[in-house]
Amino acid sequence: MPHPILITGASQRVGLAIANDLLAQGEAVIITYRTHKPAVDALTEAGATVIQADFSTDDGIARCIDEIKASTEGLRAIIHNASQWDSEKQQTNYAHLFDQMMQIHAKAPYLLNMGLSSLLSNPNGQADIIHITDFVQDAGSDKHLAYAASKAALHNLTLSFARLLAPEVKVNTIAPALLMFNEHDDEAYKQKALAKSLMACEPGAEAAVDAVNYLLKSSYVTGESLQVNGGRHLKFS
Repeated sequence: MPHPILITGASQRVGLAIANDLLAQGEAVIITYRTHKPAVDALTEAGATVIQADFSTDDGIARCIDEIKASTEGLRAIIHNASQWDSEKQQTNYAHLFDQMMQIHAKAPYLLNMGLSSLLSNPNGQADIIHITDFVQDAGSDKHLAYAASKAALHNLTLSFARLLAPEVKVNTIAPALLMFNEHDDEAYKQKALAKSLMACEPGAEAAVDAVNYLLKSSYVTGESLQVNGGRHLKFS
């Protein structure tokens, strides 16, 4: 049995789609989730190992690392998908907002990588770490300043860990723009969001799934940011 692939925040949306795709390919999968959802039970039934984890505290991260180490002797890959989308408009405690965005998007991946990198192994090539960030890592955001800064910090960790762990481990970023709308998004918002990219479509989680599969199968790509944004960056040029 191959070493499992760890996916953080895989109880919904993109993380769930990645987990289901890898399970369908016959991969062993470990997922973390913060809040229990029906998808967690479905993943368990499909053969995934599931671990409840709260990355908002250092103790929560440490407990997660211990549980992962207790559940497996090795890891084929770590996919950092856990995320929290919050904005300055939604609260006025900016110090707390900034700390939480950095905690979830930068500190948690950093500590998980440091604590689990010794488990990474792939007998058929290199092991992988994939950081899922956001288009705003490069563009910035005037509505989600702390969020954008934390995603940029995560991509910088890609560069550093790529240098640290080569050649045994490839470390890359996937930086998506719009992939999926939320149920509460109204039509005016959808049309405005679609107009931001050249492709002008809602590609769904499959776009991220394809990017993950590409990076896992690659043999000569590390320290890179794979842009999955439908040409949105060209709208700014």
